[in-house]
Amino acid sequence: MNHSIVWIVVAFVLYLLLMILVGVLYSKKNNSTEDYFLGGRKLGGWVAALSAQASDMSGWLLMGLPGSVYALGTGQAWIAIGLFIGTVLNWLFISGRLRRYTIRANNSLTLPTYFENRFHDKKRVLLFISSVTIVIFFLVYTASALAAGGKLFNSVFHVDYTIALTIGAVVILAYTFMGGFLAVCTTDFIQGTLMLVALLVVPIAALGVTGAGNVISNLEGSGVAGGSAAYLSLFSNGGQPYRPVDIISGLAWGLGYCGMPHILVRFMAVKNEKELNKSKSIAIIWVFLSLILACVIGVAGRAYLYPEVLSGGEEEKVFINMIVRLFTEDVKMPIVAGIFLCGILAAIMSTADSQLLVSASSVAEDIVKGIIKKDASDRTVFKISRITVLVIAVIAYLIALNPNSSIMGLVSNAWAGLGAAFGPTVLLSLYWKRTNFQGAVAGIVSGALTVIVWDYIPLVQGETLGSITGLYSLAVGFAVSLLFIVSISLVTPAPGEEMREAFDDVNRKRPERNRG
Repeated sequence: MNHSIVWIVVAFVLYLLLMILVGVLYSKKNNSTEDYFLGGRKLGGWVAALSAQASDMSGWLLMGLPGSVYALGTGQAWIAIGLFIGTVLNWLFISGRLRRYTIRANNSLTLPTYFENRFHDKKRVLLFISSVTIVIFFLVYTASALAAGGKLFNSVFHVDYTIALTIGAVVILAYTFMGGFLAVCTTDFIQGTLMLVALLVVPIAALGVTGAGNVISNLEGSGVAGGSAAYLSLFSNGGQPYRPVDIISGLAWGLGYCGMPHILVRFMAVKNEKELNKSKSIAIIWVFLSLILACVIGVAGRAYLYPEVLSGGEEEKVFINMIVRLFTEDVKMPIVAGIFLCGILAAIMSTADSQLLVSASSVAEDIVKGIIKKDASDRTVFKISRITVLVIAVIAYLIALNPNSSIMGLVSNAWAGLGAAFGPTVLLSLYWKRTNFQGAVAGIVSGALTVIVWDYIPLVQGETLGSITGLYSLAVGFAVSLLFIVSISLVTPAPGEEMREAFDDVNRKRPERNRG
């Protein structure tokens, strides 16, 4: 083991021990299920903002997006543009209203419970459908995070992919298992900070080493499709002109935000409106900088790593290779390399832990306590939630065992499924009084099924509708779900007086009234 690797290992070990320590410390503060799943609604503005965005972006931000830009050019930034617009709208129009409504709706701790209480679902149909949807799509989402972790350890330490995957999964399991929501949010805050520092420093340093005058020539030399002009154009995709459907698909990623349970739960957990307003500014600035810098990394990495050209699925390792070369060969500060590589690990862990916790709450709090055993004690719910975390992690681990699995592809599928199933229902539940139980059920089911059919069922000559049209399934699923919610709500009985009164209370910012 050479000198540089020793320092990188030291940084990784210290970082991972810190994450586990946080889990141990917060395990003593979980006195109720509200503490474990929602942190007792005590989140401060900074923690809520960075936790929400760190859990959102995942390894996709530091591996998937830079790899996509590295391979195909800055036209891939349309996804980043869509995500930025979606983030802003989510914080401005969903966060405060959702927080108030979940308090008004019998102090709902989870998204499925909010649907149940919001629409007075006595038979708990919404609770069951939404919980199952979360578990299904989060399996894929969690698998993407574990796959990213496996690729990171494999690239840096040259250990077998399966061993690398196992190490990352065990650490994530450890602090999620022990500490619950506050542990996850605290580690996410640390991880979000580390991610932003890495995003800021590495591309600037790499461009400094490359030299501004050499960037274009290096891009040309690396064989970018269509030449450097096309590669640096927002309207070119792998050397081909961007079609309107490609731009629409990129921007459609922003629709997913109002349906992501692991992000929405942060809004529900903020302790007051003042802290929430602080969170909005912090989160928007963080995501603006992070998305721009992730795209810059793809371009800077192509120029900096030349004459090495990554291909065959290795493109997603561009940031890893930049850090290793920069701080072990050019600058020779291996401990810094270790810290910044932990930034990539941070992005991976910050999403996986949140998804595991939301999945656990869906099974333990919503299905078991909500449907199967309504008198279950907090002790029982804790036990079931931890078993669920373990089971979900194992299944996601098995999905991620394929070393050729695409982080971008896995995230794309899960994001579409969750966004189409829940986004329109959340949006209309907050802003359209006429939305009723039947409409909500139709919206969730139609959105999820549309994505599954669009992406996975070969309907035309052995191909899926997604591959034939090139249109992202989230755009289609979101539109179908909206259509079903509106049409079914209008042809079925209007919401009762109590439901309309709750809607008006939230409008008037009186969430505590009649809180159950």
